[in-house]
Amino acid sequence: MSPESPRRTSLRSQLALLAGLVVLWCLVWGQFTPLSVLTGVVLAILVSLLFYLPAIDLSGRVNPWFLLVFFLRLIVDIVRASIGVAWLVVKPGFSPSSAILAIPLDTRSDLIMMLTAESISLVPGSLVVDIDREESVLYVHVIDVRTDEELEDYRGKVFATERRLVMAIGSRDDVWRVNQPNELTRASRERPS
Repeated sequence: MSPESPRRTSLRSQLALLAGLVVLWCLVWGQFTPLSVLTGVVLAILVSLLFYLPAIDLSGRVNPWFLLVFFLRLIVDIVRASIGVAWLVVKPGFSPSSAILAIPLDTRSDLIMMLTAESISLVPGSLVVDIDREESVLYVHVIDVRTDEELEDYRGKVFATERRLVMAIGSRDDVWRVNQPNELTRASRERPS
């Protein structure tokens, strides 16, 4: 079996991204009619020609079980964090404390990095404030952290989110990376999340 050419992979990735833009367009309008799909295709082509969209290599690998686990855990994290933030708002005598953490990810995929950042930002109480694409580092603002242990626990949660995404849609290389953590992340990954 011969390896797939970069041109074929790039074309497949472009078509997948164009299809994503068309689906997004139809979701914005709330309908999947022939006219909305056609205008979505035209606009997707115009957007991709007029604006620079960085090339994103899709792995072509989707594991439905890990995808389900990712979404269920994301919902649990959102509900749990919503309750926690609501309690902070009404808690008597609350003194605010927060931190900005630099969290080096194992993945080198822009797509996985972006989805990890979006997932973290969806959970109340945390927000990605910057991303270093070259080094795969997320800078995350977190509220209500006071000790080093709480900071490390939060890092572990981010690594667990990244791992669930990689196991769901990541490339074989990224799967290997998250299963072979580097020295900076090893201590945090060994803690339960």
